[in-house]
Amino acid sequence: MTPHIEAEKGMIAKNVIMPGDPLRAKFIAENYLTDAKLVNSVRDMFAYTGKYKGKEVTVMASGMGMPSIGIYSYELYHEYDVENIIRVGSAGAYTDKLNLYDLVLVLDAYSETSFETTQNGTDSDILASSKDLNDIILKVASKINKKVVTGRVHSTDVFYKENNNYQELYKKYNCLACEMESFGLFHIANTCQKKAACLLTISDSLVTGEETTSAERETAFCDMIELALESILEID
Repeated sequence: MTPHIEAEKGMIAKNVIMPGDPLRAKFIAENYLTDAKLVNSVRDMFAYTGKYKGKEVTVMASGMGMPSIGIYSYELYHEYDVENIIRVGSAGAYTDKLNLYDLVLVLDAYSETSFETTQNGTDSDILASSKDLNDIILKVASKINKKVVTGRVHSTDVFYKENNNYQELYKKYNCLACEMESFGLFHIANTCQKKAACLLTISDSLVTGEETTSAERETAFCDMIELALESILEID
């Protein structure tokens, strides 16, 4: 056990689906997994291990922001021998080329954060996800006929940002959307020499002002969830 995860060794699968919201983790476990067992409830950061079409998988919430996903992903990789984490989350569009509920596979993430430097001295403002996992996800997306947009996102430390410069970030760094976790996850995966990918559903648009409700964000992202789970089946 760790200070943040009460599961014993062997209770967490090698492959983890990681939403931010604990209630989304509960939704995935109850609607997609068989024989799902609650293996962590510390701080209500729910984790369930069960089977998807016969393959063992764990779904665990990460909480919001890089500090939170940094804690849970590090402990999963380092203490529970997890090999692959696929984050499934929401994002705000920086371009009118993305509509509500569009799926985005994150190839890399830009951030102005100091997270990576504070954690181990790394100095980089762009970090890539795992190509091996991305290739599997894209192959599966084609197979099950789910449209996916690929590209870079902005991982921010600040949700309520004054003088939002999203247009500059879109033009200068080609950031298609913003979220708060993927850069931190990719850094921890690199540090632990493990693999990480990130699938996002557009939940709102900074361009048009459209947005989904909190209830919709908990339960309506089925395309993203199904793509992540089907991709787990293809991992050796």
